[in-house]
Amino acid sequence: MICHWPQTKSVTGLPKGYLLRHLAEVDSTNEEARRMAAAHETIPTWIVADRQTAGRGRRGRAWQSQIGNLMTTLYLPIGFDAVKAGQLAFVAGLALERTVRNLIGATGATSLKWPNDVLIEGKKASGILLESAMRDNKIDWLAIGLGLNLAHHPDDTPYPATSLAAHMDTPPNNLAALKILATTFDEVFRQWRNGGFGPVLQAWRAVAHGLEGPIVARLENETFEGIFKDIDDKGALLLQLASGDVQTIDAGDVFFPE
Repeated sequence: MICHWPQTKSVTGLPKGYLLRHLAEVDSTNEEARRMAAAHETIPTWIVADRQTAGRGRRGRAWQSQIGNLMTTLYLPIGFDAVKAGQLAFVAGLALERTVRNLIGATGATSLKWPNDVLIEGKKASGILLESAMRDNKIDWLAIGLGLNLAHHPDDTPYPATSLAAHMDTPPNNLAALKILATTFDEVFRQWRNGGFGPVLQAWRAVAHGLEGPIVARLENETFEGIFKDIDDKGALLLQLASGDVQTIDAGDVFFPE
């Protein structure tokens, strides 16, 4: 069952030009964005749910959706080419990292694990999932799903996890966190639209986790180990192998050996 509470509306505290759709319960906020696209809704909208019954992460993984955490999707009914749409994963990651840093107030405690996971003291606090649909060889709309562990975090994950509650006395509720995120995202999004991907990459590198250190990159059918040298101008990870060759990683899971 999908419960709308309240109906989509403009909200004080969100940047101009965005609506808010607050749901008490939904299967997934990205699925709600898909339904909005099917209904040809034309205004950028932040969708936030108090509870998800079928949240998902990258590669079809289930995303644990405990009440008290932030589960949100930005629905963008804007045409993009595929390359530019992919860059928005870095825009979203950078906005989320700045949001977390703003909330916990601990300089140097936050970082970004390639391509867009926010870490707090090396532990994962968020996830991002981009989904879209094509029309006439162009992305017709984009859903940027973001999950942030405010009050809870899972214990049975392949990568150590944490929540904001472990790093501050009273974490914000989902709507308060969303207002900060929406404002921060709009700032980075405008920078990207006006200045291109370069400034976003430069800011991303400044908070990159494990840069110039050893990493393991697990792809669907193979694993690479080496030194995290950089990310290229398309956002791919550059991994220097023991042979000295540089392997370009476009998609995969990254781990940092102890």
